[in-house]
Amino acid sequence: MCGYLRQSGFKEFEDKVLGAIFLLLGMPLMVVVAVLIKLTSPGPVLYVQKRHGFGGRRIRVYKFRTMRCRRRTARSGLATSSNGFHSNSASVNARARVTSLGRVLRATSIDELPQLFNVMKGEMSLVGPRPHPVKLNQRYMATVEELPVRHCVKPGMTGLAQINGARGPIRTTNDMRRRVQYDLEYIQCWSPMLDLKIIGITLLKGFLQRESLELRD
Repeated sequence: MCGYLRQSGFKEFEDKVLGAIFLLLGMPLMVVVAVLIKLTSPGPVLYVQKRHGFGGRRIRVYKFRTMRCRRRTARSGLATSSNGFHSNSASVNARARVTSLGRVLRATSIDELPQLFNVMKGEMSLVGPRPHPVKLNQRYMATVEELPVRHCVKPGMTGLAQINGARGPIRTTNDMRRRVQYDLEYIQCWSPMLDLKIIGITLLKGFLQRESLELRD
């Protein structure tokens, strides 16, 4: 863990430089996606959810909206997890509300691109433990003792757990333990080359992996 923390200055530099490059390259696609969302279903373009960030502090994580809004949400500016819009619900009803465009965005992980703004704000890193929804963390905090350790670094858009398949729905304590073990391994073994490797694998494979439409990381 100490090796990671000693290099935190470089990590910040890496996030700002690469984050700005990815944001610039991804902006045309993000504009197109935003327009398509507005044209294909009523409601806001972005979905915002409170998640745990560095030090366990709560941050507002951005995603493209992939589900049909309930009527009251469609009239608001941003869909959030606290106003009746539960876009990550694992229920059958929630899956039925996923739009056709939303299925494509989820399957390709394009819905995650707005998190580049979280990176540029300094709330997230390009690489690190994925930020969990607050309720998900609270559910497993007592049974997975190492879980809080992942909050000693900034959460990431992608991470060692994600490229090793520990992504998607967390249904059991073992699912959470597996993800946390990868997160701890990342923290302990961090290096600039490891970050570049994870980013490269994510770009090459991440957008080709089909993912469950249930609760995602």
